[in-house]
Amino acid sequence: MIRPALPTDAPGLWAIWTPVIRDTTHIFHTTERSEDEIAALAQGADPFLVWEEGGQVLGFARCFPFRAGNGYAQTVEHTILLRPDARGRGIGRRLIDALADTAAAQGKHTMWGAISAENAAGIAFHAACGFREHGRLPEVGYKFGRWLDLVLMGRRL
Repeated sequence: MIRPALPTDAPGLWAIWTPVIRDTTHIFHTTERSEDEIAALAQGADPFLVWEEGGQVLGFARCFPFRAGNGYAQTVEHTILLRPDARGRGIGRRLIDALADTAAAQGKHTMWGAISAENAAGIAFHAACGFREHGRLPEVGYKFGRWLDLVLMGRRL
């Protein structure tokens, strides 16, 4: 079931987020988020949804301002991550649609994903969810001693 994230979800969210930061190029961050940081995000004003089954968080989707400046106030960027055992069950699509509905209800106009060009599954997922590729930024990320390209995909809400 989809519900808003709670600070008490931090350990489960940390367990999903940390391996992606630590072991993949799907996220360009190289510093893991602490459980306290994640709990603070869950309490913040930006939409943050989780998928929960049997008391366990299987995935999450959150959105946040795309860029600073009031000219971007109706545009959001998002993050969506699932536990490996939750993939391929339609959970991601339901989370991203619920997040888009939440953002639209807040008056947002577009939602963007900034996806590592190496993350073919992430690009395909976004395309299946109605996002279109609008650009590729070469060598804007650096992780594991390599330069990484970023794919920008957007969806009107």
